[in-house]
Amino acid sequence: MPAITVDNPLVLPKIAPPAPGSQPRPVTNVVSAHHAVEGAGFEVWRPFPGGVHASVADPFFLLDQLGPVDYAPNDPVGAPWHPHRGFETVTYLLDGVVAHHDSNGGGGIIGEGDTQWMTAGGGILHDEVPTTDFVRSGGRSHGVQLWVNLPAALKRAAPRYQAITKDQLTLLTSADGGALVRLIAGDLAGHAGPGVTHTPIAYAHVSLSPGARIEVPWNPAFNALTYVLTGRAFAGPARRPVDAHTLVVHGAGDTVIVEAAPNQPEDSPNLEVLLLGGLPIREPIAHYGPFLMNTREEIIEAIEDFQSGRMGTIPAETLGGE
Repeated sequence: MPAITVDNPLVLPKIAPPAPGSQPRPVTNVVSAHHAVEGAGFEVWRPFPGGVHASVADPFFLLDQLGPVDYAPNDPVGAPWHPHRGFETVTYLLDGVVAHHDSNGGGGIIGEGDTQWMTAGGGILHDEVPTTDFVRSGGRSHGVQLWVNLPAALKRAAPRYQAITKDQLTLLTSADGGALVRLIAGDLAGHAGPGVTHTPIAYAHVSLSPGARIEVPWNPAFNALTYVLTGRAFAGPARRPVDAHTLVVHGAGDTVIVEAAPNQPEDSPNLEVLLLGGLPIREPIAHYGPFLMNTREEIIEAIEDFQSGRMGTIPAETLGGE
């Protein structure tokens, strides 16, 4: 799991200890991710939707852990051309390489530690597929896709694409250097991530050495979720034990606590978790496949717009590959 690493985390800016009187956020629920097969046949672990009520994940709608899986040559698969409307897709890659194309002219190739942030807004077509070279060689693939909802006033926003390379991420550590925090978007302890968001969120990938602990200041107006990618952890002030493919829901408070178990699995020497949260939108949700709107009528309109070609057309130059 390369993502992006540093030889000496102690040279990074440190997350200051919580202020006196800070309230740690307790663990209110623990959910095991559902295993599913998506796209052209890639395996995913999905804690939501399904594991928790939509109001708990709000402003997020979907979280998929893609892999990790080791592909033989000519085995890698992806998600061929498909539409989206009403939200943003955020794909963060830990291992492997993915090519993205969309009908708005956005796209590119992302590798280990990179993020592609696509605002579908009023409607867009896109694909996410392994590159020709990666298909030929095979290798390890591991990533995360997060769907960030848009409020009704922004669901018809103009489509937008952001390519966030690993060297643009804001890197932080804990006071003892036992944590490496890769901040993708939002604010942590006064440090800002590079992702430009329509919906206020915080999103980070954290690696913790065995036995290391981190307590992160967290906006009390945001919800707070921890998702364990790999490894074993203790979550919250009561040290609730959790392991890979597990979502932790935190209650009210202004700090989030995660601790790595002293003994980690052989295939995951460090604990790897996602920290995510945002300002709830608290609007009705109507969902059908790749469309996320507020009403059934808007879903019907989205289907009709897609079928009539009003969400764009597939660029001819992409039909032959990357």
